[in-house]
Amino acid sequence: MSLLVVGTVGIDVIHTPTGSAHDVLGGSATYFAYVGSFFTDVHLVSVVGEDFPPEYRELLESRRIEMSGVEVVPGGKTFRWRGRYEEDMNRRETLEVHLNVLEGYRPRLREEHRRIPYVFLANSSPVLQLETIEQLDAPELIVADTMDHWIRSEHDELLRLMRRIDGLVLNDQEAQLLADEKNLVKAAHRIQQMGPKFVVLKKGEHGALFYDGDATYVLPAFPTTDVVDPTGAGDSFAGGFMGYLAANRSKITAHALKEAMAYGIVAASFTVEGFSLERLVEVDRAAVEERMERFRQMVRL
Repeated sequence: MSLLVVGTVGIDVIHTPTGSAHDVLGGSATYFAYVGSFFTDVHLVSVVGEDFPPEYRELLESRRIEMSGVEVVPGGKTFRWRGRYEEDMNRRETLEVHLNVLEGYRPRLREEHRRIPYVFLANSSPVLQLETIEQLDAPELIVADTMDHWIRSEHDELLRLMRRIDGLVLNDQEAQLLADEKNLVKAAHRIQQMGPKFVVLKKGEHGALFYDGDATYVLPAFPTTDVVDPTGAGDSFAGGFMGYLAANRSKITAHALKEAMAYGIVAASFTVEGFSLERLVEVDRAAVEERMERFRQMVRL
């Protein structure tokens, strides 16, 4: 079953304690789409400038990523982000953001995109995420991501969005901010009561927490010693999570969601082992399954 993602495609400059990477492929939708393509066909909706390197487009198209929804603005410049991670790579400082073609952008879905049943709204303004939902015909599953900026600046719009989606993905600090609650289980409970059927809290090196009102469970991160760059790990998690569900057209059962979470964790463990997509490019589905089996053994009592 195909998967639709609407979000950002950009160019990053990244500084971490392990080194730096300049003008590499980034963006929330980029990581999501690449990981999702390990499982199923992915349709990407975004916007780039005329300066977007053709080799980056070719890289995405070399996977099962359909790019007709990526608008190219003549004479425009692609979204750019520069950030630096501290020694504790859970802490990140944004040094520069240039919205460029994202400023004033409104996603416009093609007819074939409107009919795709599995939809992920990558981190973006809740206003744009709601506009995207209005263009969908009959989605079976809508999951959205958000961040602290939108929680603070577009809180009312975010609350309206949560009444229209099936699942919300956010990190632990964002959940605490949105729910005004330090305890993560209580925070997830409060957020679930705001509208979504389930909530997934990304906990970085500590894994992920799932809550749907009936069940709560936590899965650990996959242990890796080669953490090079955490950029895109959360979006990769979402790509594995949604990719698994779409590929299996799974009923939203506790077991299916737990399996999907595990695949998301495994996908993120590859992403952090290199800058940008460089580690993911070396990976195929067989490698994902091999690491997934190791993860199953690790969490089995």
